[in-house]
Amino acid sequence: MPYRLILPLLLYIISPFAWSQTLPDVLPLDMGIPSPHYELRAVWLTTYGGLDWPRIKATTPQKRAQQQDELCHMLDQLQRMGINTIVFQTRIRGTVVYPSSIEPWDECLTGHAGKTPGYDPLAFAIDQCHRRGMEIHAWIVVYPIESVATAKKLGARATSRRVAKLCQRCNDRWMMDPGHPETPDYVASICSEIAHNYDVDGISLDYVRYPEKEIPFDDRSTYRRYANHQPRAAWRRQNVDRCVKAVHDAVRYAKPWIKLSCSPVGKYADLPRFSSSGWNARDAVAQDAAHWVEKGWMDLLLPMMYFTGNHFFPFAADWQNRSANKIVAPGLAAYMLSPTERNWSLDVITRELNYLRSLKCGGQTYFRARFLTDNVKGIGHYLQNIFYRKRVAVPPMTWIDSIPPAKPLVKAKLKGINLHIDWTPADEVHHLNLYLCTDSAFNLHKTTLLQQRITETSFDVVVLPSPKNSKTIGIVAVDRFGNESEPTLIRIEPTRQPRSLPLFSRP
Repeated sequence: MPYRLILPLLLYIISPFAWSQTLPDVLPLDMGIPSPHYELRAVWLTTYGGLDWPRIKATTPQKRAQQQDELCHMLDQLQRMGINTIVFQTRIRGTVVYPSSIEPWDECLTGHAGKTPGYDPLAFAIDQCHRRGMEIHAWIVVYPIESVATAKKLGARATSRRVAKLCQRCNDRWMMDPGHPETPDYVASICSEIAHNYDVDGISLDYVRYPEKEIPFDDRSTYRRYANHQPRAAWRRQNVDRCVKAVHDAVRYAKPWIKLSCSPVGKYADLPRFSSSGWNARDAVAQDAAHWVEKGWMDLLLPMMYFTGNHFFPFAADWQNRSANKIVAPGLAAYMLSPTERNWSLDVITRELNYLRSLKCGGQTYFRARFLTDNVKGIGHYLQNIFYRKRVAVPPMTWIDSIPPAKPLVKAKLKGINLHIDWTPADEVHHLNLYLCTDSAFNLHKTTLLQQRITETSFDVVVLPSPKNSKTIGIVAVDRFGNESEPTLIRIEPTRQPRSLPLFSRP
């Protein structure tokens, strides 16, 4: 890298006042910042209107199978790119994509609101993600519900009819009122239903905020009835806080290992040298997400940072500074690469990616899946071959539980190019991860993740033994919170003959 680039870049990265600087426009596509061992690499997969999936409606058994194949193909593409977390839109607009006892089916699946597609798409998506070693988080749109037209189609099943006292009409749409005392419990009941019935890895709250001023949302009567003379801004923040806490309590009670996240507005608040131009989470829409991670109600923050320049870099640093040792994985505007949007060049995203990694953020999130799988401006290629070339696991929830499980009890035998492994499950172990070590020791920074989220007690993994050099495989046990054990090491000698393999160390 030329000297004229190195000095300003180093000053920018190491300065304690990095938030007040401007990232050089000449920052290269790949700064060579090493990939961390753990990183959340997430993408929002939008089901609203079938924007990402499904494009095919499940109107016949054949179409249903094609709809499922469509999702599998998309997940295969994302897996190859190195994506390890799918944020799957599950509650859309007071409608859902699973058989719920609370809310009706969304029309994206069949083209008809309230109609079953003949299978459980959420269960199917969970199974397919887990087969590919990926986490899946149920994405819940909190306050916006159905349109007036959809409500008419659903009739008595519409959310705006069933819980009318919690809802308010805003022109041609309905919205839940955050100020009504019963709204938090209603939202929590939906999240609780998912947590109890499905093996999701996370629940992610979207639009858990008051609407922007352009939406005609009038809560004056709710304010007069329930605010008890509090300042309106403080009362609104308190209302959203109550909803977030209610979801937290319900989900933690069901399964404490489920990650809780939200996607707040991209700027938390004004900064000393940079204004949010009137559009920020805390003050514009009553969304105090920094308070939620500090209180432990949220495990991940996925702020929607669909900006460039001084609207991105200082505010990204601010989110990381407010992370309270949780995971911040800013949302990046992959959709802005499209010629039908802002037609950004790829280096806008790559500069942001490298900057986030230099900040030691916990990861990145992309809006949305279709722009990655369509490889718009080459973003899919860049992730697969450059930025995510090294595959990694999702960060563990050490703030909930940091005690790793015992190393796994395994038996291994080489069969041709396959390593056959049998292991004995333990109560605290949820799955195994397999690493290829570059030497006989196990150094996390010198390993390659071969396979993850293995739950079968007997399985094969392709290792391609070398006729000249030995290889070392590290097998680690992983608990529900993502903590990895010390490895059980297996050496593969330079031979093609099937043989039992000695363990370097036994548990």
